Amino acid sequence: MRLADLKGRKAGICVSGGLDSRTVAKTLVDSGVDVVCFTADLAQPDETDINAVVEKMAPCGAPTFVVDLKREMAEACFEVITCQAMYDGGYWNSTGIARAVTVKGLLAAMKAKGCSVLVHGATGRGNDQMRFERYTNVLAPAMKVYAPWRDPDLLKQFPGRLEMVEFLRKAGIEAFPGGKKRYSTDANLAGLSHEAEDLESLETPAMIVTPTMGVWPADAPDIEEIFEVRFEKGRAVEINGETLSPLDVMQLANQIGGRNGIGFKNALENRIIGTKSRGVYEAPGMELLSRCLECVYQATLDRRALALFKPLSSLVANQIYDGRYYDPVTTAAMAGIHVFAQHASGRVKVGLYKGNVLFHSLTECAASLYNEADSSMEASDGLNPVSSQGFAEIQSVEARSLAFAGQIRLLERP
Repeated sequence: MRLADLKGRKAGICVSGGLDSRTVAKTLVDSGVDVVCFTADLAQPDETDINAVVEKMAPCGAPTFVVDLKREMAEACFEVITCQAMYDGGYWNSTGIARAVTVKGLLAAMKAKGCSVLVHGATGRGNDQMRFERYTNVLAPAMKVYAPWRDPDLLKQFPGRLEMVEFLRKAGIEAFPGGKKRYSTDANLAGLSHEAEDLESLETPAMIVTPTMGVWPADAPDIEEIFEVRFEKGRAVEINGETLSPLDVMQLANQIGGRNGIGFKNALENRIIGTKSRGVYEAPGMELLSRCLECVYQATLDRRALALFKPLSSLVANQIYDGRYYDPVTTAAMAGIHVFAQHASGRVKVGLYKGNVLFHSLTECAASLYNEADSSMEASDGLNPVSSQGFAEIQSVEARSLAFAGQIRLLERP
């Protein structure tokens, strides 16, 4: 779809208030397109006032609406945590899951305003273009999608930021190209993604990033902080004795984890379009809560359950990353995980120290399969070690059959 195709249509633009957003909005307005702008409130930790976006967009000549999606974002974070849906390199899918929430929420707002085209500002080289497009297609198949930074005409008109600034200046809109950034950042309740610019070089240390949600482990306090969380069916419902909503849980976990240097990851991830991308990620709350929930899963999942849980978790992570959160496959995989999560209730206490999450205790876990007496190396009333003789003999039947059949091969290194 190109700019000329928008004539006679009402377009809803996903905006952030930045240079790109204002350039696209003003260009469409000047071209006679009926434009309405929308921005999502995802509890972005780098935004002190989300309503400032409205002020930044005002000179462009189109109304801007803030859509409050904080609670929806918190629920999505909880789903990722329950599913342990971590992508390449320990990335907690913070941007991937945010796009699912954003597009669903903004589409509803756009439809209410009579929009028939969704406009997004994602580049033609990244993941987000595919996520915006696919979520629009599956949630509103009649809605068209316009990607200005895949439109040859706009790419020719605006080859760089200086051309955007000059265009806006001529329209009486103050804008600055800004100095060269060392990296770009995308933020929401789940975490921050830092990428591009200097981070594209693998010779650039991750530590060039200035943390937004906390501190690097080396700068965290020199004393351990105790953190306690209670889970009900795989969902965190209480932190340090206080019952909280999902949104409050995420915000408090971000605060506590952040100040202790939890949740930094450096990853070379496999992009949807086939390239690799380097990112430095902050997700203190996601990492902290997920590590604690993992303690509960370790107690409640037997060996075969865990063997099924892991590929389901990986599948959900890949689906979220690829912009397929609402697909039937994702729904089915999550339904399977929720069966296991029904037993994932308990209270976990950990110590936080300079980026580390140290186990202290697991209590109130009624579905725990762990039996101290059975596992003890000392004399106990648990499993009778003599009874293991029969099991060993049964196992030996298969082992000897393989040996006599010549199927055992010893690998020899050259």
